[in-house]
Amino acid sequence: MRQLPLGVQLRVMLRFASFDPGASPAAVGALQRAAAGAGPALLWLHGPPGVGRTHLLQATCADAGEHGRRVAYLPLAELRDQPADLLAGLEDLDLVALDDLQQIAGRADWEGALFTLYNDLSERRGSLVCAADAPPAGLPFALRDLASRLAALTVFRLQPLSEAQQAGALRRRAGLRGLELPDEVLQYLLRRAPRDFAALCRLLDELDTEALAARRRLTVPFVRTVLARGPD
Repeated sequence: MRQLPLGVQLRVMLRFASFDPGASPAAVGALQRAAAGAGPALLWLHGPPGVGRTHLLQATCADAGEHGRRVAYLPLAELRDQPADLLAGLEDLDLVALDDLQQIAGRADWEGALFTLYNDLSERRGSLVCAADAPPAGLPFALRDLASRLAALTVFRLQPLSEAQQAGALRRRAGLRGLELPDEVLQYLLRRAPRDFAALCRLLDELDTEALAARRRLTVPFVRTVLARGPD
C-alpha cells in the first residue's frame, strides 16, 4: 500500500466486516468489487455526516491492499491546504480513494489536478472512488470538463442506519474488538449518546480503551461515568 504524506493512515477498525450495509448494500457490493479489481470502477458516495463515507473508503483501500493492489487514500478535509500536486503520480496506482471532495470544489488548482488524475486513471483502467456530502451535481465545480466527468460516475447515496441496525452494527464492532457489550449497556448508549453513528462508534472505541485501562467490564455505571467526564 502506498505511504501517504502527513501521517495519513487507515484506521484498523474501518473494514467491510465492521460496516452494516443497512439500506446501502448496492454501494457496499460495488466497492468490494472495485477493491478486488473486478473491472475498472469510477464510484461516488454521498450522504449526511455519520453514514459511513470514510469507513467505506478506508475499507475499500484496506481490502484492495489485501488483494495485492496499489492504493492511496486521501482525506481532503485534512489535505486541502497542501499543494494540489499531491495528486501527481497517483495515476500509477490501481485504486485511489478521495474523501470529502466538497473541500476542494471551486478551487482551480485542485480541480485541474483532479481532472488530470481522472483522465489518467481512466486511460489506465484504474479505479477512482470518491466521497462527499453531496452528489457531483450538487458541488460547485468550476471546471466544466471535470464536472461532466464526475457526473458520469456511478453515484450511491448512503442511507443512515435505523436504531435496530445501529444496535447490530455496534455489537459487530464490539465483537471485532473482543469487547463484551451487554444488552443494558447497548440500550443505554443508544438512549443517551449522540445519535450520529460515527460518534457512537468513536464512543465505543473510547469505552473499550477506558475499560482496558481501568480493568473494568462495561457496565451502565461505568459508561455513565465516562460520559459525564466528557471529552478530554
